[in-house]
Amino acid sequence: MSKDLKSVITCDLDGKIETFSSGAQDMFGYTEDEIIGKGRVSDFSAGQIVLGHVVNWLAESVEKGAWEGNTVFLHKDGHEMPCKIKITPTKDRDGNHIGYCGVTSPLHDKTPEDVRPKINFATKLFSWMVIMRLPFLTATVVPILLGAAVASKFVNIDWFYFTLTMLGGFFLHIGTNTSNDYYDHISGTDEANYNYMVPFSGGSRSIQMGLITPKGMLTVAIVTFALSALVGIPLIYKAGINILYLGIIGFLSGFFYTAPPFRFASRKGLGELLIGLNFGPLMVAGSFLVQTGGEMIHINDAILAGIPIGLLVAAIVFVNQFPDHDGDKATGKNNLVVVFGPEKARIGYVALVVGAFVSIIALAWTRPTTFPTLSLISLITSVYSIFTIKTLYKHYDNRLLQPANAGTIGLHFLTGLFFCAGIWLG
Repeated sequence: MSKDLKSVITCDLDGKIETFSSGAQDMFGYTEDEIIGKGRVSDFSAGQIVLGHVVNWLAESVEKGAWEGNTVFLHKDGHEMPCKIKITPTKDRDGNHIGYCGVTSPLHDKTPEDVRPKINFATKLFSWMVIMRLPFLTATVVPILLGAAVASKFVNIDWFYFTLTMLGGFFLHIGTNTSNDYYDHISGTDEANYNYMVPFSGGSRSIQMGLITPKGMLTVAIVTFALSALVGIPLIYKAGINILYLGIIGFLSGFFYTAPPFRFASRKGLGELLIGLNFGPLMVAGSFLVQTGGEMIHINDAILAGIPIGLLVAAIVFVNQFPDHDGDKATGKNNLVVVFGPEKARIGYVALVVGAFVSIIALAWTRPTTFPTLSLISLITSVYSIFTIKTLYKHYDNRLLQPANAGTIGLHFLTGLFFCAGIWLG
């Protein structure tokens, strides 16, 4: 590699590469056709360096006008290169920040070990949070809490078994997340997805970032599924065989969401339906049955309580499919956004959100004993749903959709908490 070699790369605010100089091609081994509009600057660094350092470097470049230092980059063939890089923010004619420019040169007098950024414990811990997608576990917290809230109208809550139920739900959810990532990698879906928006779409990207190997990801899935089964044993003992049936349904629909031969996520709406059912009525019913010791007399209330929550968790999945549209379509992952196209599919999101709030009103009106008037406090979040809907309609095809992605997660979580509180205290 020549001592005078210099790489110049520019990218947008998401890190997607826009220009790639001839020096960059010589240094990193990619051609323009392979990388422009398809690769991200994060592809050139190990995943833990991205999580622990690159984000901070970019922030400092914006704050101070530039960041300069040494690091280790990855060549296309995988070997490490000690380099010096200067990062500066790029702006449009109006002075708006639109991306970054990195100017890189090799360090011939250094080894990778000499310049490798140190990875602290917090970054290693955060890596596992990314691998397992732990922030998304709110989708499990809400239905299990809701099941207990409905049960509280009829029995005293057993907090030990509530905790076991939550733990089992977490393990089942993590197993679903990691197995989905594994099979999306194997099928090429994640590789074909250039427009993902971390952390909302495109999976965790943990395999692509090198945080874990494909085999490691599959191992995490198997272990967490096994732990969910282990935790399920005392739950079955307390609440009966129906808990086993619900657990099997959750495992099969979660594992085969992206795994062959079923690939439910590719079945034109079946994936969205299963997500809504599992993280709505079925999980609420399971939590309810654990608290009632398997007593079925009021099970319909639990199932009905899960409808608005199931619709909102389906909305999370739905809105996250918009950035993934091109990659999903290219690999035959025919979810509803692919089937209808992003522009037409927007109405589906509206239907899910509006349906959730209408169902809460219907429950309070028709079954006031279980769903007292106070449960309508959850409608307060409908005001925020106007923002997420407007954002989706305006930015369904660009990076400014992100507030709607994040907002839908918040909408589900807060609506669920208010709904639980209203039932519990009403």
